[in-house]
Amino acid sequence: MPTGFQILAAMITPAVLISACGTLVFSTSSRLNRVVDRVRSLADQIERISAQKEHLAMPNNVLKKELFLDQLKRLSRRVLLLRSAMTSFYVAIGLFVVTSIAVGIVAIADLNLSWLPVVFGLAGSTVLLYGTVLLISEARLGVTSTLKEMDFVSGLITRHKGDDVLS
Repeated sequence: MPTGFQILAAMITPAVLISACGTLVFSTSSRLNRVVDRVRSLADQIERISAQKEHLAMPNNVLKKELFLDQLKRLSRRVLLLRSAMTSFYVAIGLFVVTSIAVGIVAIADLNLSWLPVVFGLAGSTVLLYGTVLLISEARLGVTSTLKEMDFVSGLITRHKGDDVLS
């Protein structure tokens, strides 16, 4: 039978992964806030363009509206990915806490269930991995959106070369 110190050490081991999940929850929450801010910014810009009825048909505004619609679609996908990633991290935290508890219960009850904490630990690690894959997908989507926006701005600058508007 393991000593009390060994049991305690085994129970604390999942705390490292719990801490990692907590950091990822914080980071994901910040990313989610930035996406929400971007949606609000786009909504304000769309309102301003829509308020200028006479300018709606101008080529730049038509292109801008298309860009905004594309951005909103991507932002919607990003929000869903971030929500799923955050959920995964919270589930992983729960599984790692259960792993720690299971280590203690299996040791105290002297049950032949030493596989149980391992299963919970592996499940938590798998969910943690899934959440990180979701964050990678969200980051790639964010970069793609930014590149499209940069192309749009580049196109505007190219079309207006020589105009005093951009000087």
